[in-house]
Amino acid sequence: MTVHKLVIIGSGPAGWTAAIYAARANLQPVCYIGYYKVDPGPIIPGGQLMLTTEVENYPGFPKGVRGPEMMKLFQEQAEHFGTKVIGEEITRCEFSKNPIEKPHILHTSGGGTVLARTVIIATGATANWLGIPSEMKLATEGGGVSACAVCDGALPPFRNQPLAVIGGGDTAMEEATYLTKFGSVVYVIHRRDSLRASKIMQQRFLSRPNAKVLWNKAVEEVLGENRISGIRLKDTVTGELSTIEVKGMFVAIGHTPATKFLKDSGVELDEDGYIALKHHNSYTNLEGVFAAGDVADKHYRQAVTAAGMGCMAALDAERWLTAKGVD
Repeated sequence: MTVHKLVIIGSGPAGWTAAIYAARANLQPVCYIGYYKVDPGPIIPGGQLMLTTEVENYPGFPKGVRGPEMMKLFQEQAEHFGTKVIGEEITRCEFSKNPIEKPHILHTSGGGTVLARTVIIATGATANWLGIPSEMKLATEGGGVSACAVCDGALPPFRNQPLAVIGGGDTAMEEATYLTKFGSVVYVIHRRDSLRASKIMQQRFLSRPNAKVLWNKAVEEVLGENRISGIRLKDTVTGELSTIEVKGMFVAIGHTPATKFLKDSGVELDEDGYIALKHHNSYTNLEGVFAAGDVADKHYRQAVTAAGMGCMAALDAERWLTAKGVD
């Protein structure tokens, strides 16, 4: 059975960048990219950028680029240099203490097994969604529903328009404060009568003249056919329904790292389930196992930082193999 020098789990900017660097270093990388599924939000090969209509903050695209188009270009570049792409998931990992003598064993969704000297985990983190069908329709079709204000909030369709942020924690406050630079009014919609965010984060948002909090409100329905036009709300105390007009809705109720498949694998995770990296590199606590992108980064979650981490992981894997005498 073939023992691969490097297997990359996941795609997106981190996975594809790792693949490009590894392929050019003659590591013959094999990239397992998964497949489309919904549980409850969409998980798409290519990562969260597959849900982003326009990317304007990635260097090299002065006029912006659609997220799916960008990921297509990344994949084409990786394949051009020899990356083998497989549309299956890795469902379980048996990592070896000494992968030179005994390779890592990876189990696939198709029922097969894969052997590897090194592994780069780049499975990312998925945004937590409300789970409303209309929400998902307008998110996957570029209809004004987003899970990243920093990624999308400055786009022309949101400028000088009423916007809404769903959530009540620090992330929601940060996203909402950012949006006050662009929106005519920014509503924070929270299902309770007090915010969970730290006092300083609350104050930063509430001090903006176009900031407004709608208390005890839950999203009942996202309105609009091809683009959001408003939100139907339900009062969590009285049950009363109401509607507000908005041209953008940003869901800020957290992210979930895609690390379930690492259960019992021995990879060290932090308290939130992200892969723990102790140093300024991509090394995990296991020999020959590296991590890149949002699966190990809960602070930035940007395409450019994920790509940078993918580069780091490929270089680290190459150097680790060289140090072990694997050409």
